[in-house]
Amino acid sequence: MSAPSITVNAPAKINLSLRVIGQRRDGFHEVDTLMTPVPGLFDTLTFTPADEYTLTCDVAGIPLDDTNLITRATQLFSSLTQLPCLAHIHLEKRIPHGAGLGGGSSDAAATLLTWNQWHGQPLGEKALHDAAASLGSDVPFFLTGMTARATGRGEILTPASTPPRQHLVLLKPSFHVSTPDAYARWKTAVALPGVNYDPVELPWATLVNDLEKPVFGKFLFLAELKNWLQARPEVQTVLMSGSGSAMFAILSDPNQAETLIQQVRDRLDPVIWAWQGTIGEEEA
Repeated sequence: MSAPSITVNAPAKINLSLRVIGQRRDGFHEVDTLMTPVPGLFDTLTFTPADEYTLTCDVAGIPLDDTNLITRATQLFSSLTQLPCLAHIHLEKRIPHGAGLGGGSSDAAATLLTWNQWHGQPLGEKALHDAAASLGSDVPFFLTGMTARATGRGEILTPASTPPRQHLVLLKPSFHVSTPDAYARWKTAVALPGVNYDPVELPWATLVNDLEKPVFGKFLFLAELKNWLQARPEVQTVLMSGSGSAMFAILSDPNQAETLIQQVRDRLDPVIWAWQGTIGEEEA
């Protein structure tokens, strides 16, 4: 490798729609979901040559053992190719953990792609996809980072139209949501009174998330947050991303983003994590 190190960004995603079809024989759930990247929100991974593999992170509380998807992706790549993966990887963590924004999956995909580049592309497109799918249902999406419809357990991808530019605010309370728990509660979940779970028809997509019922039933704050945001005049629509706990609000007036975030902190959660930015592309 000619360069002393390689630095890559691993972007977040949001689920514009998430339909749960049913449980499969393998224990996973069949889904039909539309995902799009959030390019302005990303983790950064820096690979520096070393005599052994090590992993560090600038955020406390992130597991750095063999359960970390970066380490699992490294071990898998080395096993598949029989090539050494010797580097110190430093993770700058910006995507919150346990948010439904795909941070761990994106890190895993970035790791596979970087090791493949490092070693001269020994894995082809299908081998990379299969490796990614074995690490997690969302990981294949991040190999391309383009808007896509995902079916199966999430690993079967069909390219989809990139939405027109949308301004949004992401909000995540301090608690995490267990994805397996959210799916386990899906079939028996009941609607909370006063919460609108119905699909929202926009010109470019239908926004809906079938995991809101099971997650809101356990975490009532998220239902309160959705209702509060939906009542704001500057908010076009609100949806939970993935299995949560992050919510995104698409704004009709992006100039109100900072005010909206401050009002959420003043009235609902003083320490809520927040980010503002865009998805999609400018219309020609």
